[in-house]
Parts: sequence; C-alpha cells; structure tokens
Amino acid sequence: MHFKSVPFVPFSWTKITPLKLTLSLFMVTGCGTGEEAEPPPKETEKQEAVKIQMENHMSSETSQHEKRLNNESAPFGIPKVTQKMEQQKKQKVLIDAPHIKQKPELDRGCEVTSLAMLLNHAGVSVDKMTLADKVKKVPYERNGLRGNLNDGFVGNMQTFDQPGIGVYHGPIKDLAESYLPGKVLDFSGKEFDEVLAHLDQQRPVWVVVTSTYDVVPENHWVTWKTSSGPLKITFKMHSVLVTGYDKDYIYVNDPLSSKNRKLPRQKFIAGWEQIGKQAITIKK
Repeated sequence: MHFKSVPFVPFSWTKITPLKLTLSLFMVTGCGTGEEAEPPPKETEKQEAVKIQMENHMSSETSQHEKRLNNESAPFGIPKVTQKMEQQKKQKVLIDAPHIKQKPELDRGCEVTSLAMLLNHAGVSVDKMTLADKVKKVPYERNGLRGNLNDGFVGNMQTFDQPGIGVYHGPIKDLAESYLPGKVLDFSGKEFDEVLAHLDQQRPVWVVVTSTYDVVPENHWVTWKTSSGPLKITFKMHSVLVTGYDKDYIYVNDPLSSKNRKLPRQKFIAGWEQIGKQAITIKK
C-alpha cells in the first residue's frame, strides 16, 4: 500500500511580520497623513437621507458583502468570512472519547496510543501495546542513512535509552485500516476547518502536532538523509486525539497528560500546520 509523504514547511515570518502587519493596518485606517486635515463639509438634509438609506441597504446585505470579500477585493488580506466559520466561533463541541496514557510502557508511543483512543471510540477493542507491536517500523539509522517517518516508526518506541523519534500518518492509517477496512479517512494536507467539520459530526481526530502546541523555531529542525530521500524533521513532535473546540481553545486527549486538555486554538493550529497538517479519523 502506498501513501503520500508530507511536505514540511517550517513557519516563517519572512513574508509578513508584526511590524508589516501593523503598518498595513495603519495604512488601511488612513491615519498619519502628516498634515492637519480640514473638517468635512456639513451634509445637507437631502444628503443625510440618502446616506441613511444606503446604510440600511448595506446592513441588510451583510452576508452578501462577506461572501464577496476576498484577497482580490481586500488587498491587505482581509479573510473571507463564511457562515460556517461564524457558527464554529459561537459553538462548543466536546467528544467523550476514551483516554489512554502512553507511559510507563511507551516513552515514544504517542502515535499508537492516540490511535488506540480513536479505535476504541469507534468500537474496536485494541490496546496500545498491540498497536505498538503491529505498526510498521524502520531502523533509526542504517548504512549512514536515517529512517523515514513516512515509512514506519523510526527507532525505539519503548525507551529513551535507545534512539528513536516517531511515525507519521501513513503507517498509522495503514494500521487503522487493518481493523476498520474502508472506514479510515486520512485527510492529511487539508485545512483545519476539515478537522472542525469532523468534530461537528462527533468524530474525534488523530493528529500529529508540535510538542509545544505552537510554532517550533527553525533551530529545532534538521534535514535527514534517508533511504527515501531528504526529510526535514523536528524532535519536538507529538500525537494527540482532538476531541473538541470552542472559539478560543482546542481540546485533546493527550497521552502524556489528561483527557480533554484545553490548548490555545490559534497556537495549536499553527503547530499542526507546521508539521504537515496530518489528520486521520474514522467514518461512521
């Protein structure tokens, strides 16, 4: 079975910085002309009536204006606002999925432990140690080349005394398929809205995210030479089961911590995107 490798593009501030964003917003507001502006001419009664009529018309068509709002009509990158996004901002979703801890048996077993939670929630009775035994594995290093996380679990899963790192979505999807053929959905590479959509359907989502739950600085990334080609990796990686969200937080079953752990939403999404937007769920 073949699966796709995930391209990794570490987060960069080269295209836009807080200063540039601040300046852009400053330009949008039209402030700072350098000269004192003259007061606007007083409107006549007829002009005021026309203005009020136009404002009422615009207010009644707010949703249509939002749908037309994109980067072409908004040169400073104002995001498109959809009805779905507005609904997700207002609601809270929280799924009661089983919580399993990876330790003490598995120092590096977050991926298979999170998969065990996902499968258990789908009605499959399987434990983390069985999955740890069955997942495809590759050596940490052989003939001067490092293992590729897209090919299998790299190195030792049980102990930090021996080298190891982890595994990406491909081998995890294959393992899940062996229990629920035709029901496993690997939507890695999609936007986070897709994760939210599955949560709305009461489907928890297996993900790989940075272990800081935020963007990992460039100095924590290295490029490995592997038998499958170069691969940029970070040891600051983790796998959790996403169980819910609200307008400010993402909730996860963390195999190293607690059930429905609350994490800042935007930072979590940024860390998830940085490590390849990896996501798997089970179709009902």
